[in-house]
Amino acid sequence: MSRPLLSNRDARRLFLDRHHLLRPAPGPGLGVDLEELLHGLGFVQVDSVNTLARAHDLILWARRSRYRPRALRSLVAKRRSAFEHWTHDASVIPMSFYPMWRLKFERDEARMRQRWPAWQRPGWHDELDIVLKQVADNGPTSSLDVGGGEAKNSSGWWDWHPSKTALEFLWRSGRLAICHRQGLRKHYDLAERVIPPEIIREHRTDTEIVDWAMSAAMERLGFATSGELAAFFEIATRDEAKDWCTEALAAGRIIEAEIAQAGGAARRCFTTEAMLERIPSLSEPSSRIRLLSPFDPVLRDRARAERLFGFHYRIEIFVPEEKRRYAYYVFPVMQGDRVIGRIDARRDGDLLFVRAFWPEAGTRFGRGRVAALDAELQRVSRLAGLSDVAFQDGWLRE
Repeated sequence: MSRPLLSNRDARRLFLDRHHLLRPAPGPGLGVDLEELLHGLGFVQVDSVNTLARAHDLILWARRSRYRPRALRSLVAKRRSAFEHWTHDASVIPMSFYPMWRLKFERDEARMRQRWPAWQRPGWHDELDIVLKQVADNGPTSSLDVGGGEAKNSSGWWDWHPSKTALEFLWRSGRLAICHRQGLRKHYDLAERVIPPEIIREHRTDTEIVDWAMSAAMERLGFATSGELAAFFEIATRDEAKDWCTEALAAGRIIEAEIAQAGGAARRCFTTEAMLERIPSLSEPSSRIRLLSPFDPVLRDRARAERLFGFHYRIEIFVPEEKRRYAYYVFPVMQGDRVIGRIDARRDGDLLFVRAFWPEAGTRFGRGRVAALDAELQRVSRLAGLSDVAFQDGWLRE
């Protein structure tokens, strides 16, 4: 049988719909509404860079313009409806997914025991029981509270002295959980004192966890290769993902489709009949200009973003005569179902200061788009707690 072909337009819109960016909802961005958004996304990546706003805050704000950072902290520290751990990177994850992380805890522990002796300062393994007892006896503990007698470097945040390494190991392997943060500093407690008891008691087999991880990734991506499905949560191995796709295809749970790329060629991916049935009912995309985090899930896989949107995006792009064409941390800008440019915008005192905007090739930037961009910058300045927006002379580049 011939495989169905998705046009690039339909593929972009289905992908944005799955990522809650086709027409972002007008919800309050807190409490149950934020829990539902987080569940729909699967996770939100946590990043410490704050040239304008934290990555996780920008990701959620792009989908709920009334969102404010304290709402996400509340899910983890008060409501206990989300937890912090790793997917491909540090992330906030719906609490209902916690039982699936058992397999990740076990696999991460095995990798750490194999690799960390060569990567970390010696002595961390001897601190595991000491640090675990300290947390058990004293409750919430940060890296400042452990390793009192250890030599520490001046690098501070990145100084993984043995006790801090032990603390991270115990968290990554599931014995500790993050109970709250002060600023960006994590505070840990015993997992059974943080994770709700009914969640702790829930048990899934390895096979059930892999099946869940692959099915949940497909629901949130819309279409993907086996490798892209495995990379979504980083729970299933690449071999497990291939085997799952083979079995699911044979059982009729998934189908193969050709996805038209921005350059015109087609790429074979897996999808489902239900996903294809959604396409005719998808709404037109929002015309609002949106500033996205460099770690937004629609762009996190840089190669996929280039294939799907024709958007070549790397953190740094060097041009010899200019030394550096784009600053270290430029923000992608989307309108409708297209990425229309990238912007160098950052905090400068109480202002959001725009150094440069580079439109994508073929994107005309007249007065209407300039006004729409300014309106978006005014909105994001309120998220960042800034008073106004200022533009450098010559900010609109070729």
